[in-house]
Amino acid sequence: MAQTPQARFTTGSTMRHVVVMTMTSAFGLSFMFLVDFLALFWVSQLKVEMLISAIGFAATIQFFVLSFAIGMMIAGVALVSRTLGRGKGARARRISTVILIYSVAIQALIALLTYIFMEPLLRLTGATGETLQVAQDFLTISLPSLPIMAAGMCASAIVRAVGDAWRSMMVTVIGGLVAVVLDPLFIIYFDWGVDGAAWAIVASRGAMALVGIYWVIATHNMLAAPRRWDFVAFLAPYMAIALPAVATQLATPFGNWLLIRAIAEHGDSAVAGFGVVSRLTILGFGGIYALSGAIGGIIGQNAGAGLGDRVQQAYKDSLIFCALYTGVTWALMAAFADMIASGFGLSPEGTEIVKTFSYYAAGTFVFTGALFVANATFNNLGKPVWATLANWSRDGILMAPLAFGMGALFGAAGVIWAQALANTVVGVIAAWVAWRHVKSGRGIDKPRVGGDSAEAKA
Repeated sequence: MAQTPQARFTTGSTMRHVVVMTMTSAFGLSFMFLVDFLALFWVSQLKVEMLISAIGFAATIQFFVLSFAIGMMIAGVALVSRTLGRGKGARARRISTVILIYSVAIQALIALLTYIFMEPLLRLTGATGETLQVAQDFLTISLPSLPIMAAGMCASAIVRAVGDAWRSMMVTVIGGLVAVVLDPLFIIYFDWGVDGAAWAIVASRGAMALVGIYWVIATHNMLAAPRRWDFVAFLAPYMAIALPAVATQLATPFGNWLLIRAIAEHGDSAVAGFGVVSRLTILGFGGIYALSGAIGGIIGQNAGAGLGDRVQQAYKDSLIFCALYTGVTWALMAAFADMIASGFGLSPEGTEIVKTFSYYAAGTFVFTGALFVANATFNNLGKPVWATLANWSRDGILMAPLAFGMGALFGAAGVIWAQALANTVVGVIAAWVAWRHVKSGRGIDKPRVGGDSAEAKA
């Protein structure tokens, strides 16, 4: 029988915890997004640029829905890790069960609503004609699997909150490996085209859920039958983090939607180029996107244990990691920009988008990373609304005037510059505010003595 879970991040090197948790999370997250990247690559081998554009439009809509799952995952990590830091393992197990059920149910509702309003949403995004029809076909197959993906992501988050970096990573790695095998088989060999890409995603998400839930139960004993009022008792603290966390996550796809709307004014070739950049961004900067979720457990456990000095050190270590990771990734993208553009068979317009991002804008992801570190800090130290304000300042206030204005002045490449500028401004401000909050000690519990003796009160 698995042992009662314990806090793992309250001792040892904080930098080691940051590196291990972020890199394993990044590797797993990159594999999850490798599903989309490979799907786009194999579809591009059909030599029809319209199909690349259609998947880009569909991915924009699906990104919105995925953001709900990410927000709920962040809330789960914050609650579970903080409870473990307080030495209440039994309570953490019941919380895990409740948030898993809530996550799947809410994601199912959101996926249903998206399916009902799919066509007007795609038209609003800029899809028309045959591109619109192909995007609809893709979403019709892939949308119903989103609740399954939510279960896998939630399970991965629970395992990460416990401190098991390897298994948390492997949940998404296994899903990615399934797609690696099935994408060329379904898209090229079976000649299913875009439909094949969608079915490969469905299979990948199913594998994630099965493996993740198995490890949550069999390895970490992190699910337990809830007490009668647990669904009510845990709802308020869960929603207190989940609602602003979801709102925070929704800002990114909203900003992405504004960007694709601005890009769409420059034609399907520009949209295809932006579609490649979007997946290249997520795949290449997996470590930056993983930061917020990866360090949440570290900050949460140490805050719950009242270890303010370790919270400060984890924050600084995260920013250092962010700078180093961005520098290496930027150099690699710049080196392989031509190869990437030619590999996807992009037109000159699409190639310009890829090169502008790879040579210049990619470097500003150090500030995107700073924003994500700040958001993790806000979410785990009792200020989740601040994370919401930070993201919406970027995507709801700055992005539209910058994207459409700079697009009008400098063409499609100007939209990429607009994104980089918005990331830089908000990232710097958010990082400064978060550091002041960490130094103040607010949101950090008083040091606690003992641990599992508190289980009786769980």
